Amino acid sequence: MDPECSIRRKPMTNLVILVGRIARDPETRTTQGGTSITSISVVTDRPARKDGKTYKDENGYTAKDSEFHRITCFNGLGQNVAKYCTKGQLVTVEGRIHYTQWEDQSGAKRYGCEIIADKVDFLTKGRSGSNEGAPDIDED
Repeated sequence: MDPECSIRRKPMTNLVILVGRIARDPETRTTQGGTSITSISVVTDRPARKDGKTYKDENGYTAKDSEFHRITCFNGLGQNVAKYCTKGQLVTVEGRIHYTQWEDQSGAKRYGCEIIADKVDFLTKGRSGSNEGAPDIDED
């Protein structure tokens, strides 16, 4: 038996799971074709390091490095995110990384990265409590 034939092929995957806070209120727009697109920015923190070790900031707290992630939600998922999510709310986002490339007005190549959300779970209530009883939502 050929050894390479006995090795199972693992499927490739593009999966992202983020847990963080919404950095700004959701923004929704509709394309000319009628697709609803909601964008949010989710911030994640991790302990900052100097010389390989964590350290305290001037207030005595562990210093943190923050990263902001652009999240795009389509149609029903986006409508629910726009309705129930607010700045400061803790969420889990599951989706995939999507890279884009375009030319700006001066002809320079530009690059972008975003997360296309498949699922958003609300881990805390929005500031106004408007998402009380809101379900965890999946894109259909």
